[in-house]
Amino acid sequence: MLASFKSIGAYVPEKILSNEDLEKMVDTSDEWIQKRTGIRERRIAEDEITSDMGVKAGEIAISRAGLRKDEIDAVICATISPDYFCMPSTANMISHKLGLNPVTSFDISAACTGFIYALNMAKSFVQSGTFKNVLIIGAEKLSSIVDYEDRTTCILFGDGAGAAVIGRTEMQQEAIIDVHTGADANYSDYLITPGGGSAEPTSLETIKNRRHFMKMQGNATFKVAVKTLTKDVIEILEKNGIDSNEIDHFVPHQANYRIIKAVGDALKMPKEKVALTVGKYGNTSSASIPMAINDLYESGKLKRGELMLLDAFGGGLTWGSALVPFGGE
Repeated sequence: MLASFKSIGAYVPEKILSNEDLEKMVDTSDEWIQKRTGIRERRIAEDEITSDMGVKAGEIAISRAGLRKDEIDAVICATISPDYFCMPSTANMISHKLGLNPVTSFDISAACTGFIYALNMAKSFVQSGTFKNVLIIGAEKLSSIVDYEDRTTCILFGDGAGAAVIGRTEMQQEAIIDVHTGADANYSDYLITPGGGSAEPTSLETIKNRRHFMKMQGNATFKVAVKTLTKDVIEILEKNGIDSNEIDHFVPHQANYRIIKAVGDALKMPKEKVALTVGKYGNTSSASIPMAINDLYESGKLKRGELMLLDAFGGGLTWGSALVPFGGE
């Protein structure tokens, strides 16, 4: 049994938060943000929650896969900004809102690498014969966990969702080739939301000290990200005997333009092959890779059978890469 990346879909909220808007909120500037990150603006969900955005992306992905909703066997949602603290899962809510009940649905938490983790699980489910069609979603309302008094983080993150259907195929050329994932908690304090869990249960003190917002050591994270991502993508290419010039689209996690450029340069990847959406969406964590794939698709650049190299790094720390032919129409 082979698994194929059957379709892509995405959704972004209407509200735009520009660098100029942030200049009025914290001590920063458009010039500084663009120079350090490549970000010009990001989207902010106002009257929508994470599952709402996941539903809209999911509906598009299901439709583009040419499937009825009752043909979806499972829903996996990658998110660090779930609707509820621990239950029900955001995937449960997405499944319910899509009318898919009672299919298997659950969340995974792997931060910015979440979509690749979900892809790996869906691939295994389909290849084992457990499910025929798995809807995977990266959905984030990061504005709900960003401290807009902290200029090191609030300039980076935005909201949005991306979704894909992973289904069966009999065509080897359309099958997902390989997926790598990894994690190392030695660096867990580099990118962390410290308050609210069992380590620091919610209290007046944790709220007062703003411990329920994301905290990041930016420079340290940058250095580890470039080193880890470069090593991981080189390893997955070598393992599968694929040269970087055989890649049609390099789709990295959209965290920071400098990280994307450093990894792309290490691979000697021509800039026209590198998907780049960080400027208009910022870092949308688990949603960034499917949103970037969707941009390629909707702009007419992504064609059936073309080979994508996906690559992500996130809090945990986690990382992952994948070699994925596009199996959609």
